[in-house]
Amino acid sequence: MKHLKLILVFLLFTCFSFASISSSEKEALLALYNQTNGVEWTTSWDLNQPIETWHGVTIIDSKVVSLNLTYNNLQGNIPSEIGNLSHLKVLNLSFNKLKGTLPQSISSLKKLYSLQLFLNQFEGNIPNWIGDLPNLEFLVLHSNLFTGQIPTEISNLINLKRLELGSNFLEGNIPYWISNLKDLKVLSLIDNQLDGEIPESIVELTNLEELVLSSNNLTGSLPFELTHLSKLSLLMVSDNQLNNNYTTVVNNRPNKMTLFIDDERFADKD
Repeated sequence: MKHLKLILVFLLFTCFSFASISSSEKEALLALYNQTNGVEWTTSWDLNQPIETWHGVTIIDSKVVSLNLTYNNLQGNIPSEIGNLSHLKVLNLSFNKLKGTLPQSISSLKKLYSLQLFLNQFEGNIPNWIGDLPNLEFLVLHSNLFTGQIPTEISNLINLKRLELGSNFLEGNIPYWISNLKDLKVLSLIDNQLDGEIPESIVELTNLEELVLSSNNLTGSLPFELTHLSKLSLLMVSDNQLNNNYTTVVNNRPNKMTLFIDDERFADKD
């Protein structure tokens, strides 16, 4: 009898482990596994083991809240079923070999605060629906094959702290609405095909700590008001077509002497 009780306890524990998340969430994880060649992942999933043991999957209160599969040799496309992970807060699939366009179903992940997909092969425009993720704080899409302009809908993401879109093929201007992102600490648009002048509205980002705009086709001059941004400690604008050769600032608040030393307006006053 005692032996039978132990068997029942074991079976109940096993069933609980496998049923700890909803069937739709499990379906989403399996779709990702199948569409990205899961058997060839660097650290694969043992589908016969409880989901709680699967690499990169974090479950809290029977809900998948984080999926972190960085540098894991994922190959293929993100499946539309990813939108079934409705409680997801972190989605990090960086450093892989993913391709294609981003599925619109990601816009269903309303609790998402970190979306990091850098160093893959995603293509097409950065989708407009990215602005439908109200809690997003980290949007990191650099080092992909994205084209087109920076979508206006990003201006809706007023909680953003990091916006990193560098090393793509983005074109057009740095949008004036960038000033809507009052909490922004890092803005990196390096190595794109952006043109036009740096908008003066950028100086309204009073929490900005890093501004990286190098290797574009930007023209004009830096807004002098950047020297008023007390938290700015990294500024890179080299390899553009700006009127002056501005000094790169690292770990030092930009000021008249460090930032505008090559500006003729100040050289004439010496």
